[in-house]
Amino acid sequence: QVQLVESGGGLVQAGGSLRLSCAASGRAASTHVKGWFRQAPGKEREFVSGIVSAITWSIGRTYYTDSVKGRFTISRDNAKNTVYLQMNSLKPEDTAVYYCAATNTAPGMDVTRPSDYDYWGQGTQVTVSS
Repeated sequence: QVQLVESGGGLVQAGGSLRLSCAASGRAASTHVKGWFRQAPGKEREFVSGIVSAITWSIGRTYYTDSVKGRFTISRDNAKNTVYLQMNSLKPEDTAVYYCAATNTAPGMDVTRPSDYDYWGQGTQVTVSS
């Protein structure tokens, strides 16, 4: 059963933009936390951005890793069960496979930690040429 499907990756020149989409279905669609991670060849999977739905301790909060702050924007369309990652001013070091992930909130969870997520997409390649 497919839960998360990413799209929107591709090849772009440095300074360009891409918008990634993540369509959620099934149980993944009802999760409160959606995240974007990326993994470059030979490197560990790293957190890029996350968005948390309204809950008692974090209402509509967004998170970004320092290297993408001011360049990337995460958003969600609840009616479409879709999360977006708008990526502007792309750099060659942004080149990676980008993964969408989803989970529900839980005490002690860390939105930046991959192991805290229950559902993962198949990934979409983003390549930024210099």
